[in-house]
Amino acid sequence: MGSPKPRVAILAMEGTNCDEELRVALTALGTRVDVVPIRELDPRETPGSERRRLSEFQAVFLPGGFSGGDYVRAGAILAARLRASIGPELEAFVRSGRVLGGICNGFQVLTELGLLPGRRGGRLGVSEAALVKNDSGHFECRPTFVAWEGGRFPALAGVPAGTRYLFPSAHGEGKLVLEGGAARRAELERSGQVLFRWVAPDGGPATYPWNPNGSEGDVAGLTNPEGNVFGLMPHPERSFYHAQAPDWTRTGTPRGFGDGHRFLSAVVRYACESSGSTGATAPGR
Repeated sequence: MGSPKPRVAILAMEGTNCDEELRVALTALGTRVDVVPIRELDPRETPGSERRRLSEFQAVFLPGGFSGGDYVRAGAILAARLRASIGPELEAFVRSGRVLGGICNGFQVLTELGLLPGRRGGRLGVSEAALVKNDSGHFECRPTFVAWEGGRFPALAGVPAGTRYLFPSAHGEGKLVLEGGAARRAELERSGQVLFRWVAPDGGPATYPWNPNGSEGDVAGLTNPEGNVFGLMPHPERSFYHAQAPDWTRTGTPRGFGDGHRFLSAVVRYACESSGSTGATAPGR
């Protein structure tokens, strides 16, 4: 018998709507994926042995969408429910070194929890960042490019800094604002916590629409100080297969994988290594 498949959770609630695309991608990478409604984690709603626990999983993802309708602020309601229901359990999961990732709305949730940019030790806290309304004033949905900064993210260790990825964007509130402004951003750059920056198709500096929201410094994603919590605004699950690329009819057959596969397969491998699991598979191109 082979090694058991690594277990991955995608947390869902009313309004999340990218869990299925992410489930398909992670399943294709050889993981056992559970889409877990957050009520099943909450001991007040699901008591006793029926309750799910984060410790069951090698990695946990917060998907894109409009959790809680994005009322109050984007991601605020889901963050508040997680904090109130499983706050200590979430802190313990982060301290264990396991991977916690947020995509688009998930990134917004992680900033609301204070896990990004984050504090050492995985503590929840007052938010030090927010994803606010795009400078354009409307929802931006198009192919976009990001470049890996070569920072503190072990999943991409060995990948040359500047490596470019095509990840589609789909958000109305994606402009990263940091408490402390430019000085805080410079601090995060020095500590290697900037995960991705928006870039133009040729890899050069991004201007609108290639920076779709106006985020200062073109920041498109962050990690925590330890590198096991990450968030990014664009959607790697929407470029997992080559057929999802906007130019696939001009560049070859729809078979094979896209840039989302490159990124998510690296994340899954690292999640398995950091948790001691050996069951991961990551199909090649």
